[in-house]
Amino acid sequence: MSIAENIQNIKATLPPEVTLVAVSKTKPVSDLLEAYHAGQRVFGENKIQEMTDKWEQLPKDIQWHMIGHVQTNKVKYMAPYVALIHGVDSFKLLEEINKQAAKNNRIIDCLLQIHIAEEETKFGLDPEELASLLHYEALETLSNVHIVGFMGMATFTENTVQIEKEFRYLKSLFDQYQSLKRSNVSLQTLSMGMSGDYQLAIDCGSTMVRIGSSIFGVRNYG
Repeated sequence: MSIAENIQNIKATLPPEVTLVAVSKTKPVSDLLEAYHAGQRVFGENKIQEMTDKWEQLPKDIQWHMIGHVQTNKVKYMAPYVALIHGVDSFKLLEEINKQAAKNNRIIDCLLQIHIAEEETKFGLDPEELASLLHYEALETLSNVHIVGFMGMATFTENTVQIEKEFRYLKSLFDQYQSLKRSNVSLQTLSMGMSGDYQLAIDCGSTMVRIGSSIFGVRNYG
């Protein structure tokens, strides 16, 4: 199956309200171009330098999503062009995104990363941290960031019951805060689900899925 066929097959299974993020990390520009010519316009990368290199080489109507863990000192490199930052898990990081967005006269959309997995290695906010961040008075001073939703990564397991439990938990938090009105917060996007579990994520309310290997094939880390 070609990359183009993979994209068409996946898109045929997605409801119209669900956005497909093609996770293109480690993949060459030629692969991204094939996906682009098949109509894909949203790409996800997990390393800022690699994403910036690709942004420079590829058509400018692509939306670039930063889906990996973000180091504050690297934010400046993607601030001119990034469309959505998925992994925001601290006020300090929001402050830096706001600062760099202001320098570029932009408002950058962000998703708050919620810790839903049982593994300790996954990044993200717990419910108490989420509540304090969303209600933090100083949040509204960050006028160059816009919190548009939540994202989460389920435990890496074959146990679909556990994965479903984690997705439903994230959806319940999303529902809980959807009515929250602050000048720079309006929750519309719930990013959850990857190649192995995206159908289950959609059943649980996901509006954005991050799919890599099912589009581009197994990643080569060599």
